[in-house]
Amino acid sequence: MEMHQLRYFVAVAEERNFTRAAETCSVAQPSLSQQIIKLEKELGHKLFDRLGRQVRLTDAGRLLYGRATSVLEGLESTREELAELAGAGRGRVSVGAMLTAAPYLLPPVLKAFGRSHPEAEVIVHEGMTDRVLEECKSGALDLALLAMPVDDDQLHVEPLFEDELLLAVHPKHRLATKKRVTLEDVMAEPFILLDPIHCLGKQVLSYCLGKECKPRVACRSSQILTVQELVALDYGVSLLPASAAAADKSKSRCYVSLCGASPSRSIALVWRRNRVQSGVVKAFADEIRRRWTS
Repeated sequence: MEMHQLRYFVAVAEERNFTRAAETCSVAQPSLSQQIIKLEKELGHKLFDRLGRQVRLTDAGRLLYGRATSVLEGLESTREELAELAGAGRGRVSVGAMLTAAPYLLPPVLKAFGRSHPEAEVIVHEGMTDRVLEECKSGALDLALLAMPVDDDQLHVEPLFEDELLLAVHPKHRLATKKRVTLEDVMAEPFILLDPIHCLGKQVLSYCLGKECKPRVACRSSQILTVQELVALDYGVSLLPASAAAADKSKSRCYVSLCGASPSRSIALVWRRNRVQSGVVKAFADEIRRRWTS
């Protein structure tokens, strides 16, 4: 049994006519008919009932039709995947991330990915969590980096790592020399709070209140960079993610862990469920996993 025989057979079954099937397959009708006869002899079953110019499948033909279409579809899918694999170094990736994560999580991934896929184009969308979620669901984004929980049946959520929250203080602050500090120590200080319009701001405030500690808020800001600069001026202290601390090259700030079970945010890789990913998107997702999976 040859693949071209299966293609001819499927064409006849769908066209219900040998002449039209031959035209569809771009082959002479006598040649197509000979191949169908050869296939019938090989299988030991009559596949078509001839009714004048029309044909219809026999029971054996209906069985073969179901199997043949699956085989041909699988073959075509495999060819597409192999072609995609060959072109995995080219193409475009649209990746989204929340504002409090993008500057810290994406640059090292982009640098490594750029070295391995120099012909690929990456488009970065930074925004509030709700907006990134909507763009992910609409298909505007291939991938997104977000903080959990992400509760949406339309999205696939793959946890990556825990981003610990650290106390950011001025190097000469009384808490700067401690290996760990208590939340009570923190609450005694003027606190710079990331605005609760960000899920990180909400999380910090919820954590403090959950420990029955109310921060003495001296200032609210919508940008982590502004919070860091205020800490550098010794205006107050704040809780910021370890990813932001790792990217902070300033000598005007230092970071200290909290005692006990440190608070953290769970970072996840998110994409629309059942979305077919191109080779270059899969490669970018793998780079994220290599860099950020715990």
